[in-house]
Amino acid sequence: MKAVTVDSALLAAHRSLLLIVDMQDRLLPAIDDAQALVRRVARLAQAARLLSVPVWATEHCPDKIGPTEPSLAVHVDRVRAKTHFNACREPDFLAQWPRGRTRVLLTGTEAHICVLQTGLGLAQAGYRPVLVTDGVGSRRPEDQSIACQRWRHYGLETITIEMAIYEWQETPAHPAFRDVLKLVK
Repeated sequence: MKAVTVDSALLAAHRSLLLIVDMQDRLLPAIDDAQALVRRVARLAQAARLLSVPVWATEHCPDKIGPTEPSLAVHVDRVRAKTHFNACREPDFLAQWPRGRTRVLLTGTEAHICVLQTGLGLAQAGYRPVLVTDGVGSRRPEDQSIACQRWRHYGLETITIEMAIYEWQETPAHPAFRDVLKLVK
């Protein structure tokens, strides 16, 4: 087992970025339990905004698949169109990354395609991607399950929405604690 410090293991809001991958109008109807997934990711995005964590989104071929789901788009700071499954292969995608935001929480669809490939691309580029397991979806539950297994196989980190929210806050004395708590309950 690797030696870890609490500071390196836990998320810090000032070092994090939430990336919502391809949660688009025309794709979501095909995703297993999409409405619940959208609600969960929206809660995480709202918490991120309250805790000063930038929220970015990717849109895969938006001219064909449509824009980001409107209930999520309202929480997004920046949208990036892409044609590659791995967003890191898009020109200037990483060049525009906010300085110091090395912990990248990935949510979105599909878990076994664009989310996985983007996470592997971020790891290759020196970032620390974190898969939000209850914030990803696929058309088939089996694909989502295998994506999570493969993610771990490559030594990448997984987390849940609630874990992320509480790690970002660090303490109930955080000024946004009451507002964020409403999102969790």
